[in-house]
Amino acid sequence: MRVTHAATYRKFTSSVNSVHSKLNKSMNKISSGREYENAAENPLAYYEGKKMDNQYQDIETKLELISDIKNRLYQQEAGATSIQSTLSAARVKVEYIRNGTNNDTSQESATLEIVKNDLIQKMQSMVNDLNAQYQDYFIYGGNDLSTSPFSLSGDGMELTYRHTFPGESEVTTIKMKMQSNGSYTYEATDASGNPIANAEDLLKKAMCEQGRVDVGYGTIRNTETLLDTYTGGLNLLTGISSDEINAAVSTGTTIDIGQALTDSPLGILGQTVRAIEKYQDDENLSEFTESMGTMMTKITEAEQYISTVYSDLGNKYALLESTETRLNALSDGLEEQYSEKLGADPYEAITEMYSHQYSYQASLQLGSSLLRTSLFDFMS
Repeated sequence: MRVTHAATYRKFTSSVNSVHSKLNKSMNKISSGREYENAAENPLAYYEGKKMDNQYQDIETKLELISDIKNRLYQQEAGATSIQSTLSAARVKVEYIRNGTNNDTSQESATLEIVKNDLIQKMQSMVNDLNAQYQDYFIYGGNDLSTSPFSLSGDGMELTYRHTFPGESEVTTIKMKMQSNGSYTYEATDASGNPIANAEDLLKKAMCEQGRVDVGYGTIRNTETLLDTYTGGLNLLTGISSDEINAAVSTGTTIDIGQALTDSPLGILGQTVRAIEKYQDDENLSEFTESMGTMMTKITEAEQYISTVYSDLGNKYALLESTETRLNALSDGLEEQYSEKLGADPYEAITEMYSHQYSYQASLQLGSSLLRTSLFDFMS
């Protein structure tokens, strides 16, 4: 009987594959940092490590979300600050023309016309602030991040609000026109231009919207404890938070949204422009002086509640920073625990890899000298 190399070859191949598998495993251990690849090797440690890994991934997701929300809140704070600064500058202008020496209509109202145009420009600047974007969405759009929320007519007397409500696919348009007496009228239309009733109720509905997010602050089981990361432009203009609107709706309390918008920064400056125009027509100085005094008081009040909105945004930012610090500490703790439970000793893993690598190379060298094929190996 002739003895061939077939049996030896099969046994050698099996041994080499085994050594190669161990080499791959040791290399994976170094690259992944894990001691175990599957539950069979150490079920208790493996599943405990899986649990820690899920917690770690959840924390990393929240940290990434916090970074995004912080940037958005920063832009909202900047917008609120800009509107407040614009109001302060407008108050200076109103105080200037209230002085009798600066509102003489005998000189063709040149000063009054300049101030009026300046106030309209300030209104346009506020609208630009309310249309601010972060990345590709509008920061004052509430739940609607894709629609530019506000626009203002050239004379500053018509404010248009556009919004896509949750569950709807078409944009609702609400036009607020300031009348000669300084109050707004409202007209709502759908995307096709068809009129919609109860425009003020739609404004209130938009102001109710919230964006509570689980970022490690509060508990998901009670959404009221979660941070509301949305601030709608209407909420900023009126100083009425979504919590106040929702509380009023649930208790049946009436909130006059129309009056709040009339006394908003845009409404106040619009009324001031109307008062200037009226004075240019009738030259009633005492009435004009009284109107400017009222406007200055309203501007001061608006500055105060805009400051409150700004402070609220700052408090949210501070909460996010403290939450971020706490989550980073938890992340570091989980990394340490994970390393203790499932982490491979790097020195031991490297030593093991080199050991298997030498064994594998030796096996290949032995195979090249041991196995020599002949014609008889292919004969049955």
